[in-house]
Amino acid sequence: MNNPLIYVFGGTGQLGQCLQLVMPGYELTNVRFLDEVEGNILDHDCLQKLFAAEKPAYVINCAAYTAVDQAEETQDLCDRVNRVGAANLARYSQEAGAIFMHISTDFVFGGNVPKLLTEEDAALPVNVYGLTKLRGEEEIAALTERYYILRTSWLYSEFANNFTKTMLKLGADQEVLNVIADQVGTPTYAVDLADVICRLITNEKQQFGLYHYSNEGVASWYDFAVAIFELGGLSTKVNPIPGTAYPTKATRPAFSVMDKTKIKNTFALEIPHWRHSLSRCITALHRNQVSVG
Repeated sequence: MNNPLIYVFGGTGQLGQCLQLVMPGYELTNVRFLDEVEGNILDHDCLQKLFAAEKPAYVINCAAYTAVDQAEETQDLCDRVNRVGAANLARYSQEAGAIFMHISTDFVFGGNVPKLLTEEDAALPVNVYGLTKLRGEEEIAALTERYYILRTSWLYSEFANNFTKTMLKLGADQEVLNVIADQVGTPTYAVDLADVICRLITNEKQQFGLYHYSNEGVASWYDFAVAIFELGGLSTKVNPIPGTAYPTKATRPAFSVMDKTKIKNTFALEIPHWRHSLSRCITALHRNQVSVG
């Protein structure tokens, strides 16, 4: 199938916008980018009409409840979006004969062991957000065999709100910032993730299942912030602080660096280092004069 019909749920969010940027380069132009109204993953009437009108070959779920701290107080809503919504799309995809692609998170891990985390390692979430994303993964695996679940981490881009744009905005206004230094993971450029999604669609090898994908390398939020200011040409001083100095409602994994060996070997991927991709993002922000506010 040269140009398959693709439904992208959450199509106007950060990753959806990155897919809009990347897909034409793969000649994937038969795509419906659905916002939270026209592609409401909790509305069965809406989903029935969408899947009855056309039979997509791929369904990509970029929709999620990602407010990690707020999720601690809105557990039911978070569960409905991240578990029930994912299950709804898996079920409709199965009935339509579509391949289902779902974005998950490193937050399914407890993060208390400093080792590269593989797909086989036990998932032990330490917050509501991570638990609901894990439950969503489990629902998908029970409902369809033709799926890709991509766990990713610390997504940022020139689109929507994210850590990189927030730091650039704060750094332009403040001379000194305090940033947590004892939570370690891997920043991931959402454009790179979008590129990998397109490669999975256009790759003749269909090896379904669970995969880890982030950029290469390791960083704390402090390291990430320092690199953002350095590459962004800002002289903002960054002080490293412990997580205990900035208490949040939700616990975060202390170490959630994922092993990408499986996806690299299966699809012959070369994954860029996070600093290289961050440089590309900041260059794009400057080139397009994208507002970081």
